[in-house]
Amino acid sequence: MKLTYKQRLFLYFVIIFAAFTAGVVVFEQSREKRYRTEALQEKLDAYAELVNAALMNGDAPDTLLALFPQNIRLSLIDERGNVQFDNSIKDVSMLENHAERPEIAAASDGKTGMDIRTSSSNSRAYLYYAKRFGNRYIRVALPYDIQTQRFLKADNAFLYFIIVLFVVMLLLMNVITDRFGKSIRQLRDFAVNADRDETPPFNFPNDELGEIGIKITENYRLLKQSKKATDSEREKLLQHVHSSEEGICFFSATQQVEFYNGLFIQYLNTLTNEPCSEPSVIFTENIFAAVTQFISENKTDYFDTQIKKYGKTFSMRGNRFDDGSFEIILNDITKQEKTRLLKQEMTGNIAHELRTPVTSIRGYLETVLEQPLSNEQKRHFIMQAFDRTVTLSELIQDMSLITKMEEAPQSFKTEAVNIRQLLETLQSELSVPLQEKNITMQCDVPADTVVQGNKNLLYSIFRNLTDNAIHYAGSNVVVQIRQYSDDGDFFSFSFTDNGAGIPNEQHLPRIFERFYRISEGRTRDTGGSGLGLSIVKNAVAFHKGSITAKNRATGGLEFLFTLRKF
Repeated sequence: MKLTYKQRLFLYFVIIFAAFTAGVVVFEQSREKRYRTEALQEKLDAYAELVNAALMNGDAPDTLLALFPQNIRLSLIDERGNVQFDNSIKDVSMLENHAERPEIAAASDGKTGMDIRTSSSNSRAYLYYAKRFGNRYIRVALPYDIQTQRFLKADNAFLYFIIVLFVVMLLLMNVITDRFGKSIRQLRDFAVNADRDETPPFNFPNDELGEIGIKITENYRLLKQSKKATDSEREKLLQHVHSSEEGICFFSATQQVEFYNGLFIQYLNTLTNEPCSEPSVIFTENIFAAVTQFISENKTDYFDTQIKKYGKTFSMRGNRFDDGSFEIILNDITKQEKTRLLKQEMTGNIAHELRTPVTSIRGYLETVLEQPLSNEQKRHFIMQAFDRTVTLSELIQDMSLITKMEEAPQSFKTEAVNIRQLLETLQSELSVPLQEKNITMQCDVPADTVVQGNKNLLYSIFRNLTDNAIHYAGSNVVVQIRQYSDDGDFFSFSFTDNGAGIPNEQHLPRIFERFYRISEGRTRDTGGSGLGLSIVKNAVAFHKGSITAKNRATGGLEFLFTLRKF
């Protein structure tokens, strides 16, 4: 039979109060019994002290018996446990050694001992009390008869009082649970009828539970309104998905299809060899192996790849949600890919055009070498031409690297790269220019900092930032590279110097743009392709990070950037 809330609440109160009452009774009974036992022990201890005082005065044990009640048993035992006197036994030589008796053993350790047992010599039950005085034990025993047992037994008056109090409390608890039960019944009736379109008014009691009931009804009404609004927004979202230019399919955590649009099926049929109408084919076709790997490895919440077939290029992305469900998005990016290839080709043409002045410079140098010029003139023109050749060559390399990072990031191989070791290599390679500018380089990166990325791109990040400091920070400065955070997914780094910085801070947001220069004079003084910081930004983005720059309050420039671990 199912109990009502009132009955269960009443039963819980009864159990709790009964346990509490039983605990109080047990504690009080044991406490009173202990007090009575201690009182009897003090009385027996007084007898033992009296016997010891008489023995110290030279009195015989027999003469002391008149001082005690007739039922008292007196024993004298030496330190080896031999009984020297016992008023209840005529021939003590027949008694066993008492060294192992519980009261004697206890008295040996703590000077007093007490035990209740049946005597082996006269088969009577005694309450024994023994106390050690020097090299002997004085044992006083009281017959453990009905009179003694009654004395040690606790008084039951308190027990009767507790029982009466318990009954009174049961009556009070019945009244209290009835009040609670009434409020709960009202809430139950509301819960049963809440799904109706029109719920009847409920007369909740004027108490805390009544206030809760009123609040619940108000919240439920608001919840129904919110549900209607959510359903409306859901319909809008579904319409958007259906009209989207991307093929979208949602899967549950168990890979069950929950929803998809028509474009998703269309793209599937474009990529598969056989016509299909079920999105689940994405788990069986080899061309979609990235999806299977994404689900089985369960390492990341996102993946992005490309599929090329029949002259078309498709982007395939996956997103995993908090509940384990995920979505797969297919998009025809054939046009975008063609545009990208055109841009890549254009960049190549620019690089080709840049090679022309390089060839001209080399021809000019050959002419200079053949003309009757002084050695000083020859050296001057040769050095000028050589510097420009180097600059143009670096420009070509930098442009190619940026284009590759933007348009073909999948062509970069990744591996586990130890950042501390990479910085040590960088510091060794740049030791000469650092010494020429009297720049001190400090690296505060843990030895176990490892990033799964492209080693060359990671090296280019720190190399270009260091070159930037060498060229523009000035002399006698300190460059510090520090890892200041590790949040589980990303490492956070800071690259700082205490040099000149950028006085006009309006340039800071643009220093990562290609070919951006703060001043033409600076370019002429230092050279360079103007792509160093742009390479840094793209390399950081390749590793799923971000970078910002700011002036330090104490002078100099600070770069803050993150690198994803995996």
